[in-house]
Amino acid sequence: MGLTLTGARPRAVAALYRYFRDIDLAEEAFQEACLKALKSWPRNGPPRDPAAWLILVGRNTGIDTLRRRAKQTELPDEDKLSDTEDQEARVVEQLDDSHYRDDILRLLFVCCHPDLPATQQIALALRIVSGLSVKQIARAFLVGEAAMEQRITRAKRRIAEAGVAFDTPDALERSERLGVVAAMIYLVFNEGYSTASENQRERQSLSGEAIRLARLLLGLFPAEPEIMGLLALMLLQESRAAARFDAEGDVVLLDDQDRALWDRTKISEGLALLDKAIRHNRPGVYQVQAAIAATHARAVRPEDTDWRGIELLYRTLEQMQPSPVVTLNRAVAVSKVEGAEAALKMVDPLAAQLDGYFHFHGLRGWLLMELGRDGEARTAFDRAIALANTTAEATHIRQHLDTLSRRQTRAS
Repeated sequence: MGLTLTGARPRAVAALYRYFRDIDLAEEAFQEACLKALKSWPRNGPPRDPAAWLILVGRNTGIDTLRRRAKQTELPDEDKLSDTEDQEARVVEQLDDSHYRDDILRLLFVCCHPDLPATQQIALALRIVSGLSVKQIARAFLVGEAAMEQRITRAKRRIAEAGVAFDTPDALERSERLGVVAAMIYLVFNEGYSTASENQRERQSLSGEAIRLARLLLGLFPAEPEIMGLLALMLLQESRAAARFDAEGDVVLLDDQDRALWDRTKISEGLALLDKAIRHNRPGVYQVQAAIAATHARAVRPEDTDWRGIELLYRTLEQMQPSPVVTLNRAVAVSKVEGAEAALKMVDPLAAQLDGYFHFHGLRGWLLMELGRDGEARTAFDRAIALANTTAEATHIRQHLDTLSRRQTRAS
């Protein structure tokens, strides 16, 4: 049931926001509707259309809240309130109408309104549209929960004070906001893609939602190559999902994955989208990232991977969007082409910026281990374990520590 509620959230919250024009009230009404669903559905069976049921019950609950605030008459008792059979059919028909079809995108554009700083835009959309917890969003931004809570609260207040319209923006406004919306969708995908295997259902829900939102966005902007690139990138990454963890839930590195488990349908669609995007001759960061993922996807065996090409693509990405994380990723490719020493020279200067980043210490430890600097490698691995976001990440690093211990035993 939890997965059903999560999947229905964007459409339900968007419709409730259309009705109330109040983000907090729409979110509160949805949560109340979910509580009623948890009580009603196990007893009466799930409705024909969960989103329609949640919208109807949420709308009634929101009206009740408004009436209470105005000290007016409350709505009927719960039994009558939950008798939604006839009205539900009408709501389903409305949801299928073009009037409701773009509610989610309209809500995305409200959350990503230019009156808000970019960080607030993305955080608010992640919370309101996709339902990520404050803790999950804070982890994506590498900030504390309290700071993220304040950021989201300020964003909601600013939208309320600005009286942001719910109407779909015109073509110019949409183009201006497109990059922020795309960034938000990719963050949603990454939150799901990076979730450990023990949370498989949550992972599938988040990454699947991001892909679905990207498809909707591409439908709205069918000639935009960066949206093609974004969707291609997510499909190519998601194609490896079944091979990323072993039966015990431990991380399987790319070179060690069983490529027979890769989803060839997603790969084919991703490659076709990337080829179509490239033909527009308007390169962007998502197209470059998709090209990196495509290089991996085209390699039948790990040894067939064009690491020189990947390093050049990361170099291009550094020029387009300088970032210590991009440099860290380029260092991986450099280690494959030029060796661990050259890669470590790139990684060490990133310490000040990435000291709180799990993958920085994991990669640095691996490079030090490759160079035989076992003491320094152990220190880096210990730091990585302390920063691990999931059990699978910590387990992977402990495997490296076990390798160091065996090496020390043999040496003695």
